[in-house]
Amino acid sequence: MRRFYVIVFLLIAAAACIGLAIAEDSGYVLIAYKSFRYESSLWATLALLVVLWLLVWGIKLLVELVTASTGLVNPWSRRNRSRRTQIAIENGQIDLAEGRWASAQKHLTRAAEAERQPLLYYLGAARAASELGHYEESDNLLERALERQPQAELAIALSHAQLQMDRADTQGALTTLQAMHERHPHNAQVLRQLQRLYQQRGDWTALIRLLPELRKDKVLPASELAELERRAWGKNLSFAAQRETEGEAGLQSLQRAWQQLTSAQRQEPALVLAYAEQLRRLGAQAEAEEVLRGALKRNYDSHLVRLYGLLRGSDPVKQLQTAEGWLKTHPGDASLLLTLGRLCLQNSLWGKARDYLESSLKIERNPEACAELARLLAQLGDTTRSNQLFQEGLNLLDERLLALPLPATATSL
Repeated sequence: MRRFYVIVFLLIAAAACIGLAIAEDSGYVLIAYKSFRYESSLWATLALLVVLWLLVWGIKLLVELVTASTGLVNPWSRRNRSRRTQIAIENGQIDLAEGRWASAQKHLTRAAEAERQPLLYYLGAARAASELGHYEESDNLLERALERQPQAELAIALSHAQLQMDRADTQGALTTLQAMHERHPHNAQVLRQLQRLYQQRGDWTALIRLLPELRKDKVLPASELAELERRAWGKNLSFAAQRETEGEAGLQSLQRAWQQLTSAQRQEPALVLAYAEQLRRLGAQAEAEEVLRGALKRNYDSHLVRLYGLLRGSDPVKQLQTAEGWLKTHPGDASLLLTLGRLCLQNSLWGKARDYLESSLKIERNPEACAELARLLAQLGDTTRSNQLFQEGLNLLDERLLALPLPATATSL
């Protein structure tokens, strides 16, 4: 309120000063040009100029108001087009996140057509169309995105490949990714998607060829890459043994695949286990026993020990002696005791086998040990204990099965 009084005071003072100036000297203005002649006092001329300026300012303000009001009413005005586009973007993104695919496709397509940078909206609309099963529409939207933003070719291709993988079109995805791999050989996302695609297709040979690039370009963390490498080589060993129908040919194929591994890889317990498993499957048990014995001599591993007891080497007595040598440093390994029990069974050492199997079960209740001991006791005439062990083994297996409904226990009438 005080500021208002100050302003009024200043205006009155200014008006008084101007009035005194006009009373003291009114001034004189003459403007003459050819036949035109204007004569007036200075103060009247200044007043006229102020009036003209106010008139121009008023006309400009009126035009702006009319234009703005027309825009509010006109649905095709620039302001309303921008507003409709923003609404389409917001609704489309929400629909896409919440899985309303048809609505998302409609809104995002509208937004993409209106925006100068439409890539994200085309990609979202293409995903929505793909989720609806409209694969041709999805591909057309991606083509439209490429026409509008050709510099985003890689991003569009990666999205296309992912949509193809999601719809189980692995061959189409492979074609797309291989083309991008040729143009962008060191792109981490291209390499990662190729890795996932090869895993999805079960193409372990191709994945093995890709491993050096994954390592060189640091696409995966070291631990994840090492695990992937072990799995790929393990799967490759399995497939190598299955490529040939004849046993000898399958064995040669498996051995060639094994020799492709580096010396360090041939010492990996997981790969040794996979190789020995395939040798056993192909009937080369003696060779599998030698492989496991050499691996266990370098590095003890319970999984290898368990498989060792399932093999029948060229010399069962020596095989048992070798396993008993491990017992000195690993007396509490239930897997080793199970293996010793099995090897004793191979050598017809029934009492020793029973002791080893009983010791294994004291350390770990395992269905395999229960079954082996139950079979032995049945042959030795202890059917009661044998039946108890068989039942225990079944109960242990039940823990690994789904809890499916079963009929009620029958009762005698």
